[in-house]
Amino acid sequence: MKSLGIIGFGDFGRLAAAHLGARFDTGAFDAHVPADEIAANGARPLTFAQAAACEVVMIAVPVQDMERVIEALAPLVKPGATVLDIASVKVLPSQWLAKHLPETVHIVPTHPLFGPQSVARDGLAGRQLVICPLRGEQHLKVAALGEEMGLRIQITTAEEHDREMAYVQALTHLVGRTLSAMNIPDEMLKTQSYQHLLDLCDLLKRDSFALFSAIQTLNPYADEITQEFVARASDLLTQAHQSSQR
Repeated sequence: MKSLGIIGFGDFGRLAAAHLGARFDTGAFDAHVPADEIAANGARPLTFAQAAACEVVMIAVPVQDMERVIEALAPLVKPGATVLDIASVKVLPSQWLAKHLPETVHIVPTHPLFGPQSVARDGLAGRQLVICPLRGEQHLKVAALGEEMGLRIQITTAEEHDREMAYVQALTHLVGRTLSAMNIPDEMLKTQSYQHLLDLCDLLKRDSFALFSAIQTLNPYADEITQEFVARASDLLTQAHQSSQR
């Protein structure tokens, strides 16, 4: 079995350990998670250097911390190793990985379009995994493993990923977070459309503000889309008020 070192043992690091533990010799490092908690969640506790020396290294830290982690990883990673990340944005992380990691390392940027909540409820089958090939051919093995696990594999560029995620994530999370901040109630006289809004709030309620911030500010295409939404919403309200006064 190949060794897998997960750097960052939050919700997704734990999800990865749970589903990859039977396929890899899995260990994890997280400076903020005790060793016994890592062991209780299906991974061997590792030091940062030990995780970096694995044959496959998964970077599962917040995007805001990624470049610092990649820089620390660079002198420790073994030639021929595969390094992948699971960040929700791809352009900047791909640039950092290519800039700092040695040429002898395979790089496979990925974005699982699912999280622990949805997997716990419905399982992995049919969930999407986006792969943005960057260096080497190991993305083919990652894709094959994903398909073996029942995932639907989407291969694209980091730029196209972020363009689509500006709508799929940045816009969706802005709407959901705004509604959650309003604490919209579960009314008796609700329509199906309103129920969808409630479901959106429920789906996003466990996501951290750090994730929201990364989706909004570290995707180079997000600001244009979200600002257009805010402007068009304001324009529509202005038009509605003007129309009612005629």
